[in-house]
Amino acid sequence: MDLLNPESLHPPFARYAHGRSRANISRLIVTSGQLPIRKDGTVPMGAQAQAMLCFENIAAILAEAGAGAADVLRVNAFVTDRAHMAGYMAARDAFFAQCDIPPASTLVIVSGFTRPEFLVEVEVTAAL
Repeated sequence: MDLLNPESLHPPFARYAHGRSRANISRLIVTSGQLPIRKDGTVPMGAQAQAMLCFENIAAILAEAGAGAADVLRVNAFVTDRAHMAGYMAARDAFFAQCDIPPASTLVIVSGFTRPEFLVEVEVTAAL
C-alpha cells in the first residue's frame, strides 16, 4: 500500500492521508454507511460514543471479509453539526491507531439522518 501525500499539497489537517493506493487487489470491500445503532436497537448518547459504535460495526463487517482496520483505504463520515467533529475524529483516530498508514478521509456536515438521535454515520472502502 502506498501513502499519497504530495509535497505540493498542504499537509492533512489530522491523521489521515490525502490519498492511498493498493496494487494487486484481490478483494474490494465497501460498506454501507453505518449508523450508531446496536443490535438491540439502542443508540448511545454523544458523537464520540456513536462514532465508536459505527467503527465497531465496520470492524465486524471487515472481519466477515477477513479484513481489518489496516486494510481500509478510505473513510467517508457524516456528522450533523460541526460540534460533533472532535468526537468523531477521536473515535476515528482510535480505530486506526495501530495502522502504520492512515486512510484517506472525508468528513461532511449534514442536516440530519433518518432518526434525530443519530449524530454520526460512517462508511469505508477497504481492499485485500
